[in-house]
Amino acid sequence: MTKFSGLYTAIITPFKNNQIDQESLAKIIKFQIDGGVEGIVVCGTTGESPTLSHKEHKRVIKMAVELVGGKIKVIAGTGSNCTAESVELTQYAKEVGADAALVVAPYYNKPTEDGLYQHFATLEKCGLPIIIYNIPGRSVIDISDELIAKLSLLQNIVGVKDASGDLARVPKLISLLKDRENFSILSGEDLTTVGFNAMGGDGLISVTSNIKPKEIKEIQQKCQDNDFIGAKILQNKLTSLHLSLFSETNPIPVKYACSLVGLCEKEIRLPLDSPNSKVISKLQKLLEK
Repeated sequence: MTKFSGLYTAIITPFKNNQIDQESLAKIIKFQIDGGVEGIVVCGTTGESPTLSHKEHKRVIKMAVELVGGKIKVIAGTGSNCTAESVELTQYAKEVGADAALVVAPYYNKPTEDGLYQHFATLEKCGLPIIIYNIPGRSVIDISDELIAKLSLLQNIVGVKDASGDLARVPKLISLLKDRENFSILSGEDLTTVGFNAMGGDGLISVTSNIKPKEIKEIQQKCQDNDFIGAKILQNKLTSLHLSLFSETNPIPVKYACSLVGLCEKEIRLPLDSPNSKVISKLQKLLEK
């Protein structure tokens, strides 16, 4: 099984008149392919998955696979706080040719550790490679390193996207894994990616690469080449942009930024709303610069 490493962009879902904008989605995906990324993540947090209907969710996954045409990998967000719903989406992603599924920790209903294990073990049986998504800031569930290591023993649990912000978790998890070579540890935070990789991580699922894929790819490549000083120099040039893209709830700023560079409309779905005037001004100045 191919290991997931390098740069993956968590792409936005473009809307036009409250419908999926297929033309803009094609433009966004081509921009990522041209930027040299290893793959894209669709229908994740950045893709506004909570506001997509089941029909739209499946349509975006299918369109992405078709538009990519095998040139890069497609990781489909199929997580839910309902195991049956997540199974349905994961099975569909496999049917249409996605390379893997990104499955967030079940939010709101706060399962026990055993419940979490059973949730992911059930999804593993779908036969599609599963990347666990640990983002306690949104899900209120923090999947322990011990549980991740236990889940890694299942055949189709192939990695974790860690958005905990705790870099110490990388070496700790590595020490617990029985098969480090075949398990991917991916960062979920643009600002800490150099440190994350230096601690032993395998790559990044990025938000900033929606608008700067070539630059983020260069940073990630330097990390993979163990040139962390060079990576840090490049990363420092993008710090202001990283901070601006997370100055309000993701994906509010990044979707607006994508509209500024001509990739899509700025349309976003409630309960998210347009960025405030200060964020808009900052993004305009940064992108002009």
